[in-house]
Amino acid sequence: MYNTKSSIAEEFIADSEIKESLEFANANAQNTQYLNDILVKASKYEGLTHREAITLLECEDKQIINKVFKLAKEIKQKFYGNRIVMFAPLYLSNYCVNSCLYCPYHIKNKCIPRKKLQGESLEREVIALQNMGHKRLAIEAGEHPTINPIEYILDCINTIYSINHKNGAIRRVNVNIAATSVENYRKLKDAKIGTYILFQETYHKENYKRLHPHGPKSDYAYHTEAMDRAMTGGIDDVGIGVLFGLDNYKYDFVGLLMHKEHLEASFGVGPHTISLPRIRPADDIDTNDFDNGLSDDMFEKLVAVLRIAVPYTGLIISTREDIKVRERLLKVGVTQLSGGSKTSVGGYSENEECGDSSQFEIADNRTLDEVVCWLLKLGYIPSFCTACYREGRTGDRFMRLVKSGAIANVCQPNALLTLAEYLYDYASEQTKEVGFGKIENEIHNISSDKVKDIVRANLKSIEIGSRDFRL
Repeated sequence: MYNTKSSIAEEFIADSEIKESLEFANANAQNTQYLNDILVKASKYEGLTHREAITLLECEDKQIINKVFKLAKEIKQKFYGNRIVMFAPLYLSNYCVNSCLYCPYHIKNKCIPRKKLQGESLEREVIALQNMGHKRLAIEAGEHPTINPIEYILDCINTIYSINHKNGAIRRVNVNIAATSVENYRKLKDAKIGTYILFQETYHKENYKRLHPHGPKSDYAYHTEAMDRAMTGGIDDVGIGVLFGLDNYKYDFVGLLMHKEHLEASFGVGPHTISLPRIRPADDIDTNDFDNGLSDDMFEKLVAVLRIAVPYTGLIISTREDIKVRERLLKVGVTQLSGGSKTSVGGYSENEECGDSSQFEIADNRTLDEVVCWLLKLGYIPSFCTACYREGRTGDRFMRLVKSGAIANVCQPNALLTLAEYLYDYASEQTKEVGFGKIENEIHNISSDKVKDIVRANLKSIEIGSRDFRL
């Protein structure tokens, strides 16, 4: 099933280079001239190398750090405006053959209720998510070759896309499943998935092996090279990430950027998104067993540095983080949020509390409507847009549009129109009042009269029931 002899991963995630970069950063953390030169480069929106980025992260000079935060906010505004893409996770199955020490799905956990969605149970979950207003899902499943084979995942994707309930429809299914073969990635591509997502967990090879003692996920090389196989299989939108808290965050920060650099060098385009989860308590999992925690202040600084290091990559924060942390991270670079999430199999339709069947405890338990209203009051535009995926603006085509700034010409109108969709179909009266006022103000700020007319025409169509638009 997997190749244990592969050594490509150790070439592009070289332990020696990471350690040398950390030493370099420590030696230059007070080199003001060098640090300012890095910021000048970053201000040209060229991104940063892994050494440049870790040196900024290592720096404790308040003036430099203030410049980092200011530039991060500037870059976010330039390329993403005030749009925040909304999504929800959908857990299909928690059957798993791996023995990951940080996940309650591990095979030795005999207490967690094992569940698998299929048929009516899957339909109920999808309809529950549609009734909330979601258009974009990230499906999750434990790794089990016989209970959760690729055919099961493909069947679930087909079912999700086929369900239309009232005005609800899931328009983009992102997939977060275990590393697999090029052939299976081709099947996922043919199933019209959005982004293929896989967290590395940690790039530290020896610690990775300790954290994954048994099961197919224990193969470091096969797991680390998954994105190479995915892109070889035709998936041009991939999402990477680490689970902060498993290893030294500085080590994994460098590894994350080296992985991004490898994908750019090998395939001409880096990751579409980077996810930034921190370890959370769960059944059978005690976070006190892990001593590499990342403080809120350092987490905010890390996100700000990452924002200027990868200006064209979406940054994702889930409901693992509480309201205060999410608000801080939105300001310095985060572009995608989950809302109204459940991390248990069947959690949306069964209305069960997050507990023994959940993958982790949620820190932000608000409903999607409450999150949308909160974002609006903070000045953001919650976006349910999936037009780029449906119109083929993916991979390098998407990146070219982002780098040129032209993406805003479609993102801003689509964000406003999908927000209007949500407001008409699902929002509370309070959210409607705030939301429609926000839409009117944003239309007024659009510089092109032609675009204004297009948006207003589509808004009228939405009001009378039309949901067929893709700008």
